[in-house]
Amino acid sequence: MPTDVFMPQMGESVAEGTIVRWLKQVGDAIDKDEPLFEVSTDKVDAEIPAPDAGVLLDIRVKEGDTVPVNSVVAVIGREEERQSVASHAVAVATASTVPAAAGAVIDRDAHAATSAGTSLDERRRTRSSPLVRRIAKEHGVDIRAIAGTGVSGRVTRRDLEAALAGGAAPAPAFAPGEDVRVEKMTVMRKKIAEHMVMSVRTSPHVYATYEVDFGRVDEIRRAHRASYEADGLKLTYTAFIAKAVADSLRDFPIVNASVDGDAIVYRRDINLGIAVALEQGLIVPVIRAADHCDLRTLCRTIQDLAQRARTKQLKTEEVQGGTFTITNPGMFGARSGLAIISQPQVAILAIGSIDKRVVVVDDMIAIRPTGEFTLGFDHRLIDGADGARFLAAVKRRLEHFDEALV
Repeated sequence: MPTDVFMPQMGESVAEGTIVRWLKQVGDAIDKDEPLFEVSTDKVDAEIPAPDAGVLLDIRVKEGDTVPVNSVVAVIGREEERQSVASHAVAVATASTVPAAAGAVIDRDAHAATSAGTSLDERRRTRSSPLVRRIAKEHGVDIRAIAGTGVSGRVTRRDLEAALAGGAAPAPAFAPGEDVRVEKMTVMRKKIAEHMVMSVRTSPHVYATYEVDFGRVDEIRRAHRASYEADGLKLTYTAFIAKAVADSLRDFPIVNASVDGDAIVYRRDINLGIAVALEQGLIVPVIRAADHCDLRTLCRTIQDLAQRARTKQLKTEEVQGGTFTITNPGMFGARSGLAIISQPQVAILAIGSIDKRVVVVDDMIAIRPTGEFTLGFDHRLIDGADGARFLAAVKRRLEHFDEALV
């Protein structure tokens, strides 16, 4: 029996995905778990493996098309089943149309739009979700006036929220005749942009910065570097930071929480997102139960996730369920950074460059490796005092790191 291939959900808040490239064509043989197509969302660009072995009988979504999660995008089966699959696809397409004169067919949406005296685009936009229509009604917004980015031009909640927050029309990006180069955003870049705008609208961001002395960590790194390298691991500052953050989150559950209306969701699992920079954007693979990992396990996991993120080999579940995020603009030389929270999380930690700097130690001038940590947090839930206490705990753990944890 043929096996349907579905558009996977690449994160809790992801409702749709875009087919970037088919790695197999109709008629090609494919093994189970062999890469079948590339998908792009705001969470991840990834190669999706085949759910079963067989022959690719049908491709139902073209490259560049965006469809909701759980949509059937392809069919895999035996070669002798190809004709029946093709016949079924034709029957489904025919069932979604209405007969017209001389045997022609027309789209039902178009037929309904014509009957109602509206355009096809208007018809599709008004067929948005009940939640979108309700919010639009509450704010007196005509959905037909909004350019929808959803499937078939439907207006999504993000489209509506953007329209409500937009106010006056933005100034043009460039003047006529200006020497510019214009190119379309990648799917990942567009989704990241939408998510960042939504996050800023959702959470009142507050920031606190602490300077951290990495002298103790640097000594431990030098002492144990060879042991880690013997296991094929690079003992990085990031692993130490992840350990200090995960252990501190146990002591400050409010920083590992989420907001749900007027309720606070305290998450018992500490799932640490580690941002990885890609050429086309940013991806955040997740270390699950990070507070139960020792330093060596954290080091190995971070290295593995980063490598597979850059080669599009991450699994769907590896970019889901994060409860707190660490991002590192310092790796590009930035002394500090103000990061935007990844919803529905309530905090994010930006790590600045760790460099030798002149500091005062015991009333004497010294040169120490230091870095600036900036915590961005949602002021709806986290007060300045709690944010500062959490950062102080991370700082204390790093500056007095227990070598027994190595």
